[in-house]
Amino acid sequence: MYRYSRADLLRILRVTARQLAAWEKAELVAAAESYSFFDLLQVKKIRDLCARKVRPAVIRQSLEAMQKQVAGMENPLLEAGAFTTGHRIAFRHQGKVVEPIAGQFMFDFNAQERVVTSTPISSKPEGPERADVAELFARGIALEEDAANQLQAIAAYQRVLELDPQHAAAHINLGTLYYNRQEYSLAEKHYRQAIEVDSRYALAYFDLGNVLDETGRVNEAIQTYATALQLAPTYADAHYNLALAYEKMKEPRKALKHWRAYTRLDTTGPWAVHARNQIKRILQSDGLKLVWGASNS
Repeated sequence: MYRYSRADLLRILRVTARQLAAWEKAELVAAAESYSFFDLLQVKKIRDLCARKVRPAVIRQSLEAMQKQVAGMENPLLEAGAFTTGHRIAFRHQGKVVEPIAGQFMFDFNAQERVVTSTPISSKPEGPERADVAELFARGIALEEDAANQLQAIAAYQRVLELDPQHAAAHINLGTLYYNRQEYSLAEKHYRQAIEVDSRYALAYFDLGNVLDETGRVNEAIQTYATALQLAPTYADAHYNLALAYEKMKEPRKALKHWRAYTRLDTTGPWAVHARNQIKRILQSDGLKLVWGASNS
């Protein structure tokens, strides 16, 4: 089976080394130098849960509790459908909803929760179609590794969406493939569909903001980045891109707030250097005195 390097994982799933290290520290992800398809699926689900403001400690507690609730379940994120309930996680398993921390099994009367699973939700036992969705989604992730396979990756995600039109992550990944091909109208279509599926999906708003910015709709991009930050206030890249958008609109004082936020979240990376330089430039242009630590105040 093909293995993905640590750098591959960060690039394909668009997570930072800092995020991955935090999840390793929380023992949600095993520290490793290479990963399988299904490792990538698990990390993607962890990323999506964190984007919905579920703390890593709560994710771990939920997974451990679920394993105790359901004998023989080794990996709840891959074996059951997960969704958020406030700042906690519940799972659908064999036609029931399980809130594992509370230790409660409930019949599934509500199909409207925010789903973060990569497989369709159904009260029926798992069948070939559910397995096909997970396998196709994993294949799409694998194909993205090589730019020469973009069309095959697009086809894989399109097939996922034929089987499960509510698969928000497939919409996101398909949109990103179109974005990278500069097919912005198709990218926008899929990002908006991801938001329709899950209106609290911060990554979808961030990606939509990138399309709007790229196509000259900067005011709309600003609003969309702001929505992403309402959902995920520590989303460093959203702060960075929002600061850039404000700079484009000649609003440096508004940009300053987000440059500062970015440097608090990313203290050492190359983009942090640029952000600190922007902070210094804005303060100097305003005739303000730059003192030590001002960029992080």
